[in-house]
Amino acid sequence: MEPLVFEETHLAGTSGAVRRSIVEELAPRLRRMSPEPSDAEELARRLLAEPLPRRWSHVVAVAQKARAIAQELGAEAKLLEATAWMHDLGYAPGLATTGFHPLDGARYLRDHGASQRVVDLVALHSSARAEAQEFGVADELAEFQDERTLTRDLLWYCDMTTGPDGSDMEFEARMAEVRERYGPDHYVTRALDAGMDERRAAVQRSRDWLTRVGLANQV
Repeated sequence: MEPLVFEETHLAGTSGAVRRSIVEELAPRLRRMSPEPSDAEELARRLLAEPLPRRWSHVVAVAQKARAIAQELGAEAKLLEATAWMHDLGYAPGLATTGFHPLDGARYLRDHGASQRVVDLVALHSSARAEAQEFGVADELAEFQDERTLTRDLLWYCDMTTGPDGSDMEFEARMAEVRERYGPDHYVTRALDAGMDERRAAVQRSRDWLTRVGLANQV
């Protein structure tokens, strides 16, 4: 499917009305159980590419990795790639209401009609529950469900093996990079230890599956 084409608008510094018009145009397509990745890509590009170019580079690389994996995922392929495009929407200016990006992104998607699976995958990606405890929004995040499926594990894998600038990284190196970037006192660093077993387990299950389907050396 060809990417959606919209009249050019720049979100950085624009009014909430402009953002709403873009989302309203996309919302019916996001309500599918597995939205088209091209729709998810367009939404993420409009919200992140200009105001947060480094974050956008990360998102693009995560989604490209998800696309490569999705070729072996069957019915879940579109869901994985679409969610990869949207997993960091909560960083976008105007969406960051609590400052905890998994929660902000999930609520935004829920409020605009995205399917519950998409919303839950975004809300709880990459051990977000452990981070929520440290950030003080555990009760708010409890409204979302962790589905604990292969698709969930693969989303975590794509995110946690991709650097902040989009570079491909081994999981352990990525975790070390996070510690260094945020410093020892930041809630993200404190949450790493609390959620590390869960992170490692998801990555290992993903690696095992990637090996079985012949993708281990490709992603």
